[in-house]
Amino acid sequence: MTATTELRAGLIGPGGPFEVVREVVDGVEVPVYRDRLPNLRTVAELSAGRGDDPERPFLVHGERRIGFGEFFSLANAMSGALVDQVAFAHGDRVAVLSANNPEWCISFWGTVNAGGVLVGLNGWWKTDEIVYGLQDSGAKVLVADAKRFERIAAHLDDCPDVRAVYLIDVDPSETAAAGDARVRPFAELIATPTATFPTTPITEDDYAVIFYTSGTTGRPKGAISSHRNMVANLQNTIFNTALTALVEADRPRPDGERAPASTSGPAPQTVALLTSPLFHVAGCHSSLVVGTLGGVRLVIPEGRFDPAHALELIQRERVTVWATVPTMVWRVCEFEGRGDYDTTSVERVAFGGSPSADELLRMVYETFPNCRGTTNAYGLTESSSTAVCINDRDALERPSSVGLPMPVVDLRIERADGTEAAPGEPGEVLLRSPLIMPGYWGKPEATADAIIDGWLHSGDIGYVDADGYLYITDRAKDM
Repeated sequence: MTATTELRAGLIGPGGPFEVVREVVDGVEVPVYRDRLPNLRTVAELSAGRGDDPERPFLVHGERRIGFGEFFSLANAMSGALVDQVAFAHGDRVAVLSANNPEWCISFWGTVNAGGVLVGLNGWWKTDEIVYGLQDSGAKVLVADAKRFERIAAHLDDCPDVRAVYLIDVDPSETAAAGDARVRPFAELIATPTATFPTTPITEDDYAVIFYTSGTTGRPKGAISSHRNMVANLQNTIFNTALTALVEADRPRPDGERAPASTSGPAPQTVALLTSPLFHVAGCHSSLVVGTLGGVRLVIPEGRFDPAHALELIQRERVTVWATVPTMVWRVCEFEGRGDYDTTSVERVAFGGSPSADELLRMVYETFPNCRGTTNAYGLTESSSTAVCINDRDALERPSSVGLPMPVVDLRIERADGTEAAPGEPGEVLLRSPLIMPGYWGKPEATADAIIDGWLHSGDIGYVDADGYLYITDRAKDM
């Protein structure tokens, strides 16, 4: 047993702050947190209480700075407007086709708080793919930015379920010029801000989002995340933060003493740079939702990812956390002008999708001199983001590993004949957890192929070592 696994056992064992028990969910026994939030709307209600402290905003996008109270008054306005304007009902779908911006975030919370399902359409899709996504999901509403709406404007009649289109950053005259009564300005959805949340009943197993995942053949499949899935991912992140703090406190300093306990008083606001697309589980589940409950300032870049712009925002907003993908980390660390920016505020860099190369870790600590640690993660759209992760000292000691399974994840490595592989022996990575999607939207056969007896077959090949750390050797699906 490693130091990390010992500390972990204390957190999740009987009486621990993250006690894990086993419950039957959809006919399958899985590990769950004993104490958990009932749904995502509870997350929103807790977060709205943070108010509108100008020194601790929720969203930063260009010159826009939006507080928690203001944000949820707009999201609540959208929830009500959906009902009033398009007869929105529990389980109806709202598709979003847009770059990362506050309207994307408002659309997410406005939809799920009303008991609806947010459909995240890939912002890089072409016309036929967008039409497919709208037809497949049966979305009643489309929220889009003007740039991406141009790809679909001439094909709305091919999407008969869409009753209304709300365009971001346009005025009524521009929507009128579209010549289609269904096309309206997004401002109509948020015209009546209110602190009152919707009261539509929401259960753990109600659907929250549909995100499309590309396979090697055929059309993309819409992977569903329920409120249970997304809350489990949220609480996994809270657990991981607590575990990381314990590991850091337990680590001896050069003088032989333990790290000092934190001082009293309100903690400084975590400031996170959000560069993952919001139509991706890393951007929505692990950044937007986690940041909402955590009181995080989410700094959203404008336009395509650019290393110089990212560094500019890190310097201006004093970013403390950057969760992204390895390719973006490489681009910043290799950017010739990186030395012109102050990156001393960054305390943690997290990335998922591939094992950590020794050289990448070295460059992270060189580029961000006050970085106290890194996090690497493994997961899929079908596992509602992170299923396995590794932090700090463990990442340095095992740079080829993606870590230990989260407390509410059963991990199995399976041979081709269906038997369980021994430690060190490669096989397919299987996951069983409240993180696992209910299924693919409208595709029961594909769901049955992917989830067998409660186990999600990832298609990825890997092995676990004697301490339970996972190593991915061949990726069939990228997080």
